[in-house]
Amino acid sequence: MIVGDLSHREFGEQLAGDGLALQFGPFNLRIRSNLGSFASLAHQLYEPYPLPEAAAICDFHVHISAPRGLRRWLRRQACFGVDGQSPFAPYAVEHAFPALEWGINWCVATRAHHLLLLHSAGVERNGQAILFPASPGDGKSTLCAALIHSGWRLLSDEFGLVRPEDGLLLPVPRLIPLKNESIELIRNFRPEAIIGPSFLATRKGTVAHVRPPLDSIKRAQEPARPRWFIFPRWVADAPLTLEPMPKSQAFLMVATNAFNYEVLDEAAFRLVTDMIRSCDSYSLIYSDLDEAVSAIDQLSRTGDGF
Repeated sequence: MIVGDLSHREFGEQLAGDGLALQFGPFNLRIRSNLGSFASLAHQLYEPYPLPEAAAICDFHVHISAPRGLRRWLRRQACFGVDGQSPFAPYAVEHAFPALEWGINWCVATRAHHLLLLHSAGVERNGQAILFPASPGDGKSTLCAALIHSGWRLLSDEFGLVRPEDGLLLPVPRLIPLKNESIELIRNFRPEAIIGPSFLATRKGTVAHVRPPLDSIKRAQEPARPRWFIFPRWVADAPLTLEPMPKSQAFLMVATNAFNYEVLDEAAFRLVTDMIRSCDSYSLIYSDLDEAVSAIDQLSRTGDGF
């Protein structure tokens, strides 16, 4: 059963009641909300995502709701909470949807310590995966959105989830948040991409969410073997370069882009070491999406950079 099997009324009633359980890759979440505007948009953008079985245990219980008490009437706000706690200051009610999406990412980053959590986008094709470790502003989400609309499967735009027992990557193909100029860039690059409304003046600028292609969502339980690390950086008007990176440098960059490297300690060192040994690593500078996608396609076919 998927979200789309519920009517708008059923979806809203479950959110406002005991909550609605959703499955995002290896995680089950129960979401509650008493905000009608949030329910309408969530039903639209979450439409193809599966509902877990009734007996399934939820990893996180989250809500995005109007504040209690006088604040509810003095100012229209939305509060994110998890397991009864509110870790962030209230958001403008108009930003309820991106607030929930950010909150879910925070839950994964701070609580899923049974996995190695790399701050990395990831895509897969023909059984081989590319990880894109990067800092905010380097263009990994934009590049990831372009690739999944060019024949690649989305693993995640935010997390490289590494399973310790075998080093495989677990997909969590959630919505991809694009910011500012990247929104129109992807609209123009692939007009068929399903992109939600733009939220103006959020804490991260203008934000809109790209829904992954249906194939990525349907294959969310299919792990992938890492094959390449590509460290991307968008630079305006720069010529494209895709060059091999020394393994020692790649190791440091992967380790420093892990959310819980210190938590997993020796296990994290072993996992990163094994991945760096078995993967080829490259640095990528790009300004044109078509060129970047073409170069990555060529790399996946021939193993050669530029």
